[in-house]
Amino acid sequence: MTKTTLAEFRLARQALSVAVLSSTLVAAPSIWAQNFPVTPEQKATATQVAQAGVPLSELAANAPDSYTIERGNTLWGIAGLFLKSPWRWPELWGMNLAEIKNPHRIYPGQKLYLEKKNGRALLRTTASASATDEPALPPTVRLSPRTRYETLGDAALPTLKNHLIEPFLSEPVIVEENELQLAARIVATQEGRVLLTRGDRAYARGQGNTVLKDEPDKKQKVYRVFRNATPLKDPLTSEVLGYEAQYVGKALLVRGESTQQSSDSDGQLRTDLVPATIDILAAKEEMRVGDRLLPESERELLSYVPHAAALKFEARIVSVYGNAVVNAAQNQVVVLNRGSRDGVQRGHVMAILKDGARLLDKTDEARPELKLPDERNGLLMVFRTFERLSYGLVLEITDSVKVGDRLVNPR
Repeated sequence: MTKTTLAEFRLARQALSVAVLSSTLVAAPSIWAQNFPVTPEQKATATQVAQAGVPLSELAANAPDSYTIERGNTLWGIAGLFLKSPWRWPELWGMNLAEIKNPHRIYPGQKLYLEKKNGRALLRTTASASATDEPALPPTVRLSPRTRYETLGDAALPTLKNHLIEPFLSEPVIVEENELQLAARIVATQEGRVLLTRGDRAYARGQGNTVLKDEPDKKQKVYRVFRNATPLKDPLTSEVLGYEAQYVGKALLVRGESTQQSSDSDGQLRTDLVPATIDILAAKEEMRVGDRLLPESERELLSYVPHAAALKFEARIVSVYGNAVVNAAQNQVVVLNRGSRDGVQRGHVMAILKDGARLLDKTDEARPELKLPDERNGLLMVFRTFERLSYGLVLEITDSVKVGDRLVNPR
């Protein structure tokens, strides 16, 4: 082998090594991607569909022949491109089960092809030979001596746009009667200030199950600040199902509560209560003396997988989240009168029904009263559950949503 040939060989080998390393970083989502859950039921549905495909009648009217994944896409949105019902994403996955082992690991740049054959449809990541005039050829691989690096955990396709939900994982909270009254409270401010905002210092005392104490060798504690527990009533029975506490901000515990001994003017020994010191980290609204503190729970890394409930049930909208908000629009949050004890789970998709109007039949001399049918008005997805109540995000809507609207299984 000549020197020139040997040098070219070494350069090619170096390029191949870099390309292999690059493909490991970019094409191995099992290393970097978040391990989102897939339930056995979803896997079973996907497996069943993978055997024969989806009936053409289940495809969306304008389902594209091909689609390239883009940043900002969601599984919900892509399922809606190909299927009539976006929550039936396991069927979308089943159409391409052989090539996509986990539906959560789909990345920008991947291309999906819709293949229709014998009254069924399949979804593939490569175009079939029948879809083109020429046989499908394997993609050309170009090697170059450069390193390509990308963290796939950040690029993985989410089920929904999580920024719509994240604030509500920490802001609103459902509490039992008197639970907020037994929580720690702000008792004083510096220099007699009436209102507190970010950067201010205040003082608080614990009570009930909340004790504002220093814990050596542990990280500083963060507390959420709440005010006013608003009763949430069932729109049908008027029963109070829980209380929604109004989130106003966040505070950091700087020093815990303590006692201090000193002598008074008569020389008598006295023990003084020294409240805890807190610093305001964030303020959605200005805070004041009397506001309550609840420990901030550990942040959960959650995956929202929209799916229809297995059992048939009905629910009603109890309230629309937000001060003085009467009607809800798309991407707004509502409270349902069903919770975990009723079998409601995170990810359940429900159809929103608009009550049909009551009117007189003017074509009949007897003028009987008519009740028009309830019409489907949109879809929502449950993203947080409590024992008797749940929070849902309005995903699609035709008209506004209001308290008392009925929710049913989407099919």
